[in-house]
Amino acid sequence: MFKNGKEIILVGDRVLIEPDINHSKTPSGLYLPPGVKEKETVQGGHVVKVGPGLPLPLPDDSNDEPWAPENKEPQYLPLQAEEGDYAIFLRKYAIEIELEGKKYLIVPHSYILVLIREDFLKE
Repeated sequence: MFKNGKEIILVGDRVLIEPDINHSKTPSGLYLPPGVKEKETVQGGHVVKVGPGLPLPLPDDSNDEPWAPENKEPQYLPLQAEEGDYAIFLRKYAIEIELEGKKYLIVPHSYILVLIREDFLKE
């Protein structure tokens, strides 16, 4: 939720990321090579919000029990990314947007290379 009461709803397998301005080093201590940083092919940032996941096809239950109520609720395969994760992703597939003066990136989940989670860093 943003200050003005608006909510962002991501569709499908999209992930909203706040880009890391100093993306030469990740929070866990991984350094991105200078060549990668110059070409901006890989970038890091914090996951702000994730979409529901990949939509699954609805089962064809038309022959089973015609008297049963129809379940037309969409089913999704959940994403691995979670809010608060640090993601390293392919920059060229990201779409840049600006909300309330801050820049964010919308990245398809399949173009995220690595997720770093706080639980992993504590071990």
